[in-house]
Amino acid sequence: MQRRHFLGLLGLGGLAGLAPGIASARPKPDLSAAPGLEPLELSEAEWRDRLSDEEFEVLREAGTEPAFSSPLDQENREGTYHCAGCDLPLFESHMKYDSGTGWPSFFTHIEGHLLDELDLVLLIPRTEYHCARCGGHQGHVFDDGPEPTGLRWCNNGLALTFKPA
Repeated sequence: MQRRHFLGLLGLGGLAGLAPGIASARPKPDLSAAPGLEPLELSEAEWRDRLSDEEFEVLREAGTEPAFSSPLDQENREGTYHCAGCDLPLFESHMKYDSGTGWPSFFTHIEGHLLDELDLVLLIPRTEYHCARCGGHQGHVFDDGPEPTGLRWCNNGLALTFKPA
């Protein structure tokens, strides 16, 4: 491995190591921005009791699960994808497609159930989105999706539960 590649990997590793600290210092989503939904706001201890350690890292600390680690990436049955933190329906199965990225991906979502905000954690502007009821981090939106929206709502599988029709 060339020295510059090794140093570059160290630099990326260092940024990734900082991300959890940066993520926890970020402001929480404004849950009042979702009309008609009663916000679910719990203490950190209550969230830790409710979620597994891995779910807590993703939903409450804006972590990211490894690509291709979620069985929901390969889920093809009819049904609904819900927030793993509060059970709010976020996506329907007809909105899902195989993006080849290793995360469950959707070209749209259930209107009013997600909130988005600018994310600069990796110093590259991205659109992060959260559950509109509990503020749980779901993933990021990219503009490389299929028609009709051209968007890819790239979701952490740990942030979702699937309910078959």
